[in-house]
This record gives sequence, structure tokens and C-alpha cells, in this order.
Amino acid sequence: MRHPSDLVDILERQLGERGVLRAPADLARYVCDWAGDRLGMPLAVARPASTAEVAEVVRLCHAHGVRMVPQGGHTGLVAGALPDADGGELVISLERLNRIREIDPVNFTMTVDAGCVLDTVKQAAAEHDCDFPLSLGAQGSCQIGGNIATNAGGLNVLRHGMMRQLVLGLEVVLPDGRVWNGLHALHKDNRGYALAQLFLGSEGTLGIVTAAVLRLCPRPDQSRTALLGLPSVEAVVALYGLARRDCSDLLTAFELIPRRCIELAMEATPSLRDPMDAPSPWYVLMEVAATGPVDLGVMIERLLERGLERDLILDGVLAGNEAQAQQLWQFRESMLEGQRRRGEHLRTDISVPISAIPAFVEAASQAVMAASPRCEIIAYGHVGDGNLHFNILPPADMAEADKRPHLHDLEERVFTVLDDFGGSLSAEHGIGRTKQAAYLARLSPLERQLAGGIKALFDPRGLMNPGRILPPR
Repeated sequence: MRHPSDLVDILERQLGERGVLRAPADLARYVCDWAGDRLGMPLAVARPASTAEVAEVVRLCHAHGVRMVPQGGHTGLVAGALPDADGGELVISLERLNRIREIDPVNFTMTVDAGCVLDTVKQAAAEHDCDFPLSLGAQGSCQIGGNIATNAGGLNVLRHGMMRQLVLGLEVVLPDGRVWNGLHALHKDNRGYALAQLFLGSEGTLGIVTAAVLRLCPRPDQSRTALLGLPSVEAVVALYGLARRDCSDLLTAFELIPRRCIELAMEATPSLRDPMDAPSPWYVLMEVAATGPVDLGVMIERLLERGLERDLILDGVLAGNEAQAQQLWQFRESMLEGQRRRGEHLRTDISVPISAIPAFVEAASQAVMAASPRCEIIAYGHVGDGNLHFNILPPADMAEADKRPHLHDLEERVFTVLDDFGGSLSAEHGIGRTKQAAYLARLSPLERQLAGGIKALFDPRGLMNPGRILPPR
């Protein structure tokens, strides 16, 4: 086995000046994610510009025994794409693989490189009167390859599903440098094992996705957005049941927002004003969208009337145009920045059955407050798919050194409650490093054997993103 520094020299010759970064100043942006987490510096950063170059980088790493970390848009929240602290991992950035290869508006598919930014993909689809429905707060910087590796969810899962439902085919560089071409644009394909699905949600541990065939849908030509005030989480779930029936499959978003998040949003974005005359304990931000001769105005007004008649809705604002709709959505986006400004806090990404959301919020809140009565609970999320972000802000006067262990203890309490509801500790962010211990503790021996067997089959030497999801070999 040759020295890792020899590999970097070879890569510089193979990829050229733009293809390899090794100076500490150049590496800074590759060692920190959206959450502000950082672990260490990589051996170097390789920036291949084609599938062939990715394959060559991987082949050389395999020959040198160098560990690899595939990396997308730095928007992860579980430290899954950060280089290890020992400086021995090579980051392989997909940012230069950014071509839209093909758009087929009749087949409603598009083939794209893995380094394409999600917002760029959505704009390209719109130019052909199509829509790629994945919608994330980070869509201006996250990349398709990362969306695939983490099986991204976001705001429109209740109508369009997660990334797993939006991918028809993949091209993947395997851990030894071989390329698997599964770029099939078929809406129905029942030929044996669905190999592409193994890479969705694998977090770069089985190979590097270099391209994908994405499923498109017709671009909506009308939408209606409303922000509603509600008295309780029970009322939110009851209104959701009404909305699914009254709005059928045209319901695209149904977001649960507590009053505290409205306040955090206004703190982060001073131009925002309180949306209603009187505050409500809970809010719902909902949207319906359609193409063709459907009267969404009548549909949503009927829903609001029924919600008011049943005392589910206290007040509400219905956007009259696109600008007003964007302003309502600004509350959902700005509240995240408001939390981040509070410093270190617990971010969870859990899911429970939709019907269990009120009971879970109550039980988890009681468990947390019993252990830390001065903390602040921020529970919000995607009601339509049971995905909650049950976040916790520590006491403002708590010493910085005490926050992390305290929050870890509270997280374990939340997960214990979650187990009672048969929930998942990761609904859309993945496992990475930060949730690995909790994930492994809840795996049965058989599940662990099967998961380890898949990893060993694809990556017997354990060089591809080791230590993420499963412990290193």
C-alpha cells in the first residue's frame, strides 16, 4: 500500500489544477455543514468533473486504501459528509458534475448530474412546463446527489412522496471504481431486485451517485396558501383529516407551527408582521395546487368554513396573490434562522403515525419538562407525513460547556417516548454520525446482520464513507 500523499499527487496530475484542493484555506468550506458542525480536515478535496473522473478517483482510492467521503451541498444535519478528525479521508465533491443531461416533457422525466443544485433542477423543469416537486428550505444550495443519498423529504411529501418516489434510475460509481449504469427512464420496471433503491438513503456508504433520472409532474398553474390559527395540536390533526378529504390529492403542504416559531421568525426577519390580530397557540400553513379547470378558491373556502363550524380554526389569513403567499411561507423559512440564532440547541427529526402526533407531543413535552423545566420546546413539522422536528432550546443562562450533555440527555428522553409510539428517530435527515448510537441501539440482531451484509457486499474493504450509519469495519 502506498502513502496517501502519493495519491494526492496522482490525483493532481489526473484532474488538473481545478480538480484537487489541498491548501488549508481552500479546504475550509468543505469541513463545515449547515448546522455549523465540523470534525477535522480531509487529506484533500477531489473535484472530478465527469462520471469517468469520479470512477478514476475512486479506483485510485481503492488501490491506495484511502477512505472516501462523498460530499454534496454542505446542507446535512447529521455530520454524514464531514471528514474525520484524523485527516486521512479524501473528500470527493460532486459540485462540478452539474449538467442537465436531458428533459423529456412527454415522459415527464429528466436526467441530471448528481452535483446539480435542486433549485436549478426545478427551474429547468419549469422551462418545459413541468415541475420537480421536491421542496426544501435548502434548495438553493443542496444537490441532487445529496438528496438521493439522504432520501430527502421536505414540504411536499404528503402529495408527491420522498426522494425514493421521485427517482426512476441511477448511475453509481461503486467503491472499487466500477460504474453501474441504471439510468432507466421507465415508469414501470419489474425486472428483479430494485438495485437503485438500495442507494436511496444509503448516505454515500455503498457508492457515489453520479447521475439520476427524476420523475416530473405537470407544473401547477394555480395554488392557494393559507395560514390558520388553531387552539391545539388535536385541532391541527382533525383539520388535516378534513383537508385530505375536502381537497383530495391537491393538498401539497400542511405544516404545524407553534406560536413560538412565529415569534422567532419575526425576530429573525423584522419585516414580518404578526399575521393575525390575536395570537393563537398553534398555526397551520397549508397549500393546495392544481393544473387545469379546478376552482381551488371554492375548495379551500369550503374547508375553512367547515373548520370554523367545528371550532377547529380560531382565525386565518388566505393569500390573495403569489406575493402574499410568499410572505406567509417566509414565516416557515425564517423561524429556522430564529432558532439558529439562539445558539446550540437540540434538533430532532422524528416521525410517528399522524393520528399519534397530539399524544406524542404531549408525552414528550412532559418528559422533557420534568427533567429541564426551564428549557424551551419548539415542536413543528410536516403533519401530512407524521414528521416532527421536536427541537429544544436550553436555558439561556446555561453554561456553554453544559449545553451539549444536557441536550443529549433530553434527546434520549424524547427517543424513549418515541419508542412507545413505534416512531422513527430519523424521518428525513438520515443517520450519519450524530444519530448512529441511538439507531444501532434500536436495531434487532437480524436487522443489524442484514444491514452489515449489504455494506460488506458493496464495500468489503470499508472505504466508502466509513463510520456513517454503521460503525467502521
